[in-house]
Amino acid sequence: MSLLLSQMLLLLLLAVASAVPDGRCPTKCGDVEIPYPFGIGAMVANCSGEACFSNGTETGTGANCSLGGDFNLTCNTMESGPKKPFYYNVEVLNISLVMGQVRMLNPISSACYNPNYNNVTYTDWSLNLTDTPYRFSDQHNKFTVIGCDTLAYILDYHGSNNSYQSGCVSMCENQQSIVNDSCSGMGCCQTSLPKNLQYYKVSFDENFNNSDTWRFSRCSYAALLEAERFQFNTSYITTNQLMQMNNNGRVPVILDWAIGRETCEVAKRNLTSYVCVSAHSYCVDSSNGPGYLCNCSKGYQGNPYVSNGCQDINECNLQTNPCSDGICQNLPGNYSCHCPKGTHGNAYNGTCIPDHKLPLAVKVAIGGCSGVIILLLCTMCLYIVYQRRKLEEMKRKYFKQHGGYELEENMKLEKGLSKFKIFGSKELEKATNHFDDKNIIGRGGNGVVYKGVLENQDVAIKKPKIINEDLKKQFGTETLILSHINHVNIVKLLGCCLETEMPLLVYEFIPNGTLFHLIHESENRVSVSLDTRLRIAYESADALDYLHSKASPQIIHGDVKPSNILLDMDNTAKISDFGASKLIPKGEKQFATLLQFTHGYIDPECLMTYELTYKSDVYSFGVVLLELFTSKKAINFEESEEQRTLVSTFTMLENQNRISEILDNQVKLEANTEFIQKLTVLIKECLKLKGEDRPTMKEVVEELNGLRTLKQHPFIVQHNADETESLLDGLSTVNHADSNTTFNIESKLT
Repeated sequence: MSLLLSQMLLLLLLAVASAVPDGRCPTKCGDVEIPYPFGIGAMVANCSGEACFSNGTETGTGANCSLGGDFNLTCNTMESGPKKPFYYNVEVLNISLVMGQVRMLNPISSACYNPNYNNVTYTDWSLNLTDTPYRFSDQHNKFTVIGCDTLAYILDYHGSNNSYQSGCVSMCENQQSIVNDSCSGMGCCQTSLPKNLQYYKVSFDENFNNSDTWRFSRCSYAALLEAERFQFNTSYITTNQLMQMNNNGRVPVILDWAIGRETCEVAKRNLTSYVCVSAHSYCVDSSNGPGYLCNCSKGYQGNPYVSNGCQDINECNLQTNPCSDGICQNLPGNYSCHCPKGTHGNAYNGTCIPDHKLPLAVKVAIGGCSGVIILLLCTMCLYIVYQRRKLEEMKRKYFKQHGGYELEENMKLEKGLSKFKIFGSKELEKATNHFDDKNIIGRGGNGVVYKGVLENQDVAIKKPKIINEDLKKQFGTETLILSHINHVNIVKLLGCCLETEMPLLVYEFIPNGTLFHLIHESENRVSVSLDTRLRIAYESADALDYLHSKASPQIIHGDVKPSNILLDMDNTAKISDFGASKLIPKGEKQFATLLQFTHGYIDPECLMTYELTYKSDVYSFGVVLLELFTSKKAINFEESEEQRTLVSTFTMLENQNRISEILDNQVKLEANTEFIQKLTVLIKECLKLKGEDRPTMKEVVEELNGLRTLKQHPFIVQHNADETESLLDGLSTVNHADSNTTFNIESKLT
């Protein structure tokens, strides 16, 4: 039976191997090696020479020279003479089987200001690799923006479940402020990518241009590129020659590739499609998205995708003899060393000596071999003890850096009044199963959140990505202050861990997801009542008002958005992520020296001045109100440029008395004209461009409370959706007070 199974397995492997092209396929295009599973064209039966191949087509009657599909390349002759390989219209620079990577040339996007016509010319590029074996390498590439006063976005809106967007701001004070080899925000900035990214588009923010800097910087550039091969030069800005200096406006980008979309375990079950056909090869799962790769086993090298492609490495023929002065014998996948005849010793380290000249010292050494072994074991034990002490010393170092000792003193002064705890790193590792990816419940720009269990209680443990070095000493004390925040609509901070390089924060666990999930992704989003929406809005605003005016010291949240508003089982709102906010002593302002933002929610005034204020939270909350009552996302890349953001769509429809078109159907069904009119005014006031013209969070809370009362008042007549829409269309434009007058929201609504 076992012999029969072996024969069947051999036949299947031969069937797979027969699909691999023979020596008639070209292996180079110009100077670029083309290894299988990549290939050029298809073989034609009964032919010889170059006539055997249909370049880039599938018309040959023989087997393809590639694995097929997106592994098939074309070899084009350039106008300048040399041949170069292409994947569709993208030039291929080189292919690596060992790393599973392809280097290609990627276009550079640009935005150039013309002072003569006072306009900007945009060249925006995109690259769609969806449903192909290729993904942009998150390890080797970075989205890079070059220019002065420019904001560019990298966007992936290919599919609602996999949308991604990020941005990078590059500013210049003057020509002297930009420095060669520096890409930290002055003239040049970079941002990282997520895994499994197969589509990207570049877009420039039209609110930023080079109108103020055109005398020394007329153009801005953006591209996804290989970070290690990029070196910023000030001439890219001052001479506008980046497009000509880099392959006619193209830069190298690294693409990870893989076979299929299955894991190794699944792929091995179907031997007819499994491509690791070479003997002495093995399968490894892709580290960037689905699929797998093939590698040659240790001691072998070559192409694991073709039959007999992995060949034994003859270690004995290497430039350095692995056996020193001994005799080397090559073995399949390995080698052995032995001393020449008439000698003995260890041929691996070159201690072969004649049999008749055995020194006394060697005899003594052989006799004391057991003592040496014992000494080595003792040394190993001492080393292990040393490493453990070194680890404990490192923990104490981090504990001191993060202000742990000051935190302990402050906790003693409180004499047990606070339930705030300092956790050890081992406790949190055990609670999260060593921070297993399966326990991740959230990712964001500031860090990763894990679910864990501490003292039989579910908790959320946040691991920040970065912390300001200047604030490390005060970290412990500030977290203790934050733990005193006691509000029913704010997530409770339970403790922290200061024994790691990045301090960890422990919060209470809120089980029902976020407001973003409720209004955009939940199956029940269409049935969310107006009362529930109003209550969530009121509770969230009340929590922000508490942080602004009642907490001591006062706190600016700085990142208000639906994904930072958690919901418990009865949809009670809980503001989260305030632990990354800035404590503001009375009378002081916060200047955002390292601005991190979520596109669509950022205060435009803050983006221009780098000054974060309480009114910045009010603007962001205004966007949240829009999402809550329209069930539309803050950014919609499928819309036109003028309607891409929810704020711009709201502004346009409000000016045209067409607010009903944007409201959620459930809201139109339950609300009446007066309610929608007052809600519209409230949102419009929150979204004023100048912070001084916006209401305070306290005024927003009062107005939302008034709207709840208005909603519940018995004499309000409920209209159906069609009646409400017809009434809204007839509304006259709401008049607002002059922007220079003191803001009083009650007088405007009553």
